[in-house]
Parts: sequence; structure tokens; C-alpha cells
Amino acid sequence: MEYFFIGERELYLAFRLVGVGGEVVNNRGDALEAFKLMTGQSSKVAGPALKDRPKVLILTEDVSSMLEKEVLDWQKGGKAPLIVEIPGLQGHLQGRKTLTDSIREAVGIQV
Repeated sequence: MEYFFIGERELYLAFRLVGVGGEVVNNRGDALEAFKLMTGQSSKVAGPALKDRPKVLILTEDVSSMLEKEVLDWQKGGKAPLIVEIPGLQGHLQGRKTLTDSIREAVGIQV
């Protein structure tokens, strides 16, 4: 499994159409359970084996906001899977940087 999506139902269906697995979540509890399962941190349920875990975990901005501390801790650890945030159906959340904005800031040039 290369990619795994965690987010709202409509986007889950879109990702399924192109062959990406995922989980529909509606609250913090469901989001946290799916996140821990895919990152191998779940103590309740056995998740996929290390070799079968996704390389890229795609989260909507809403889910990422629900799991802000956990996502930040995971990213600081520098472990796989890589976490990528995408906007939800309503577009970017107020005050969030886009990927392009982050690249411009890091590199210091307009792309």
C-alpha cells in the first residue's frame, strides 16, 4: 500500500475511484484511531505490518486540525509514512498555508 486517505466521505470515494484506500472519519476519536492504526501506534487493534503500511498518509486539513498535536509529533520524528494535508470540500481552512506557500517560504523564491 503506497497511499492511504483519512477524511470526509466524498473525498474518500474520489480516492477509492483511483485505487487509494482510506477511512471515513467524522470526529476526533475516529480520526485518531485511523491515524494510530496506519502509523503502527494502535494498542487496541493490530494494524498493517510494517512493510504493508502506507508510504504517504493523506489527511484533509479538517482531520489534521483535529489531530494537530499527534501529526506534529509524528512529523518531528521523521518516520514514514509522510503526512500530506489537502483541503477539504469547502477549500482551505482560514489561516492555513498551502503547500506552494510553504515551498516559497522555505526556498525564498517564487515558483
